[in-house]
Amino acid sequence: MKHIEKRTGRHCLSLPSNRLGLYLALRHWCTPGQRLLMSPISADEILFLVLAAGLRPVIAPLDPRDGNIDAARVDLSTVDAVLTTNLYGLPDRVTAFTGKIVIEDVAHAMESELDGRPLGTFGQAGVFSLSKHPGAGSGGVLAVEHAADLRALERARDELLAPGSLRADLLSVSTSMARQVALDLGLVRPALAVARAIGLEEPREGFRIPLNPDALELALKEIPELPPFDPWVRADLHAYRSRRGRLARWYQGRRTAKVPGERGRRLAGVTRLAGLPAVAPAVRDHLDQPLFRVPLLVRERDAAIAELERHGVSTGYLYAPAYDDYAPGFAEPSPDPAQARWWARHVLPVDPMYADRSLPLLRALEPATAPPPPLP
Repeated sequence: MKHIEKRTGRHCLSLPSNRLGLYLALRHWCTPGQRLLMSPISADEILFLVLAAGLRPVIAPLDPRDGNIDAARVDLSTVDAVLTTNLYGLPDRVTAFTGKIVIEDVAHAMESELDGRPLGTFGQAGVFSLSKHPGAGSGGVLAVEHAADLRALERARDELLAPGSLRADLLSVSTSMARQVALDLGLVRPALAVARAIGLEEPREGFRIPLNPDALELALKEIPELPPFDPWVRADLHAYRSRRGRLARWYQGRRTAKVPGERGRRLAGVTRLAGLPAVAPAVRDHLDQPLFRVPLLVRERDAAIAELERHGVSTGYLYAPAYDDYAPGFAEPSPDPAQARWWARHVLPVDPMYADRSLPLLRALEPATAPPPPLP
């Protein structure tokens, strides 16, 4: 947490997960019934957090250059608040949302900046993840400008926290350490098989967890409340709102302290991957950003994933289908969903920390055909 406090200059609240921080921020600054603009491409649990907070998700058109909200095609007069995504570390155009409540999801963007200013410092709150850049397996940090907000959020956090245990902390830390060893040794494929066999990965329909519309309708009758949404929000992190003990906090701090020292290696990987013809165009505009992942847009994405895993390269962080097709009826649809569908079908996120390992395979990939033109 100290690294984030120093980087943002904000008051910071320690959390067991980024997702709990997002819920707390939405409940603190928004009122049930308000309309929240959000990207069509983001993690499953984010949509359910918005619903749990009693907000109406309004799905934005997507910019195919970076997979974020296309701010130029949004009518801000129709929404009350905005949730940014900063997909894979590429910055949202957060300054375009001035005048609205802005909650920044900076899970992918711990080290990213916009106009020389760290992401997570533009909105009312920035919510960081310690499982992404640091690779700590769990943990989050909520950064806010005012101490009064911090105190209120701390009280709200404590009301939602469930008891933790040393056993849970040991499992979290050992799993994270094993995952890091698997990445370093190129043992991704057997590690994934073991994780699935022992139930560390939630069952999925393709890349998304099952929606279960009937059960979701029942949960919606209890909003604004988070616990009824646990079956969806806890995906792949069942202890997302459980207290963390000394061991987990020590490990999170140790991993986070390493992030600045990895910046050079990450930037070098971004630069190398940016030379590929399939790279998302916005990456070349942000070569100075140590991205969490470098998005490529390739023709045969699923075949590429399987081949990369066979050679010890993990992908993950795929959000398909887009929200319009994943949860119809639970959000106001995008006015132009075609580009989000195209992105969700073709994007291949690549870890820049292991660019050397993946480049021989990535050079052979054929870029996706051009995205559909935006609707007038």
